[in-house]
Amino acid sequence: MGDPNTALDAGFWMTCGVILFLLVLSGFFSGSETALTAASRGKLRSQADKGSRGAARALRITEDNERLIGSVLLGNNLVNILATSLATVILLRVFGESGVFWATSVMTLLILIFAEVLPKTYAITNSEKASALVSGPISLIVIIFAPVVSAVRVLVRGVLRVFGVTIDPDSNILAVREEIAGALQLGHSEGVVEKEDRDRILGALDLGDRVVEEIMLHRSDIEMVNIDDGPEAILEQCLQSNHTRLPVFKGDSENIIGVIHAKDLLRAMYKIIGGADGDAKALKSFDVSKVAMEPYFVPETTTLDDQMRQFLRKHTHFALVVDEYGSLQGLITLEDILEEIVGEITDEFDPDGDHPVVKGEDGQFMVDGAMTIRDLNRATEWNLPDEEANTIAGLVIHEAQMIPTAGQVFSFHDFRFEVIARDGNRITALRIRPLDA
Repeated sequence: MGDPNTALDAGFWMTCGVILFLLVLSGFFSGSETALTAASRGKLRSQADKGSRGAARALRITEDNERLIGSVLLGNNLVNILATSLATVILLRVFGESGVFWATSVMTLLILIFAEVLPKTYAITNSEKASALVSGPISLIVIIFAPVVSAVRVLVRGVLRVFGVTIDPDSNILAVREEIAGALQLGHSEGVVEKEDRDRILGALDLGDRVVEEIMLHRSDIEMVNIDDGPEAILEQCLQSNHTRLPVFKGDSENIIGVIHAKDLLRAMYKIIGGADGDAKALKSFDVSKVAMEPYFVPETTTLDDQMRQFLRKHTHFALVVDEYGSLQGLITLEDILEEIVGEITDEFDPDGDHPVVKGEDGQFMVDGAMTIRDLNRATEWNLPDEEANTIAGLVIHEAQMIPTAGQVFSFHDFRFEVIARDGNRITALRIRPLDA
């Protein structure tokens, strides 16, 4: 052990001051790394749009995370190693050979508390504010260390390539859409985001991945007008219908020649009979096809996002869906697409438009067979797969590989499905419960 009076001279205290300064730098690098990697680019963009220069700089330097992290880690390791080396030198003078032990113990404690945990705790709780504050100095450090970081980057990629790992600098670990979806699910599980808000946003995000075939009204449920019926019968049908737009066919239901809008029909009929005091007999010569709009056909593989844009561009809300052979498959409206975002929309003319999920006292759920799997999942927080079928009835038929009869019971995907009612080849009602319930 050295002489304390000789060891604790001016050089000792100067070295201690340098070590303290290096610890501050280490804390700065550690906190900057955490702040810049944890900061939300969306929030930074919002602050930058409001005039924050720090947020704008933070956005620029985080565009290349590999270069940013390389520069920060290089600076952090330099100051940590230098501080530990200096501490070892001065403690060897004070304690002799045991100075290595004391230098390792003291520097580990100081770096852990003051250069790692403390700055990173602050940075992660104030990531946007901290990233804006440190963006200026870090930008300068990134420029200074650029040559060394570039060389290290080439070396690292070369080593990884030897092991068959290829790095794409332009790829993101998670797509923005997946980040938003994950944040919403996490927020809902923690009680921060309401279920309705989560479903609306996720519904809007999913429009680009879903096609009109999944949500269209099947052709078997389409109400149509036969052009060969008399004007009185067509008028009566339109008055009794819950829909304002009805497809018009001639001869065969596949032969759609137009679409009647109730307002256009009533306006034309009112004009023909000559107003309120006119003669209704004039309707016998009325040609319904003259007021029918040209039908608008769309492929069944069109995505909901594209179809909504087409509706807005064409100023129409109604389209007939056809398959690759041109055969009618169903119809879709703008309201159908909006319902995928906001949920079922009903009015006084379609109170039964929704397919409610009724939970019984025994914990089982009564479900309409025509209800879509997506709607059931949203209503119950289940995760039934919808890749092979759109409706609950379709899922049961797909898994059973047959058309079940009433009373049959199936178990798959960790759920029990009991067929309650069947109409022809259609399953109209099901009773479902989780197997672990």
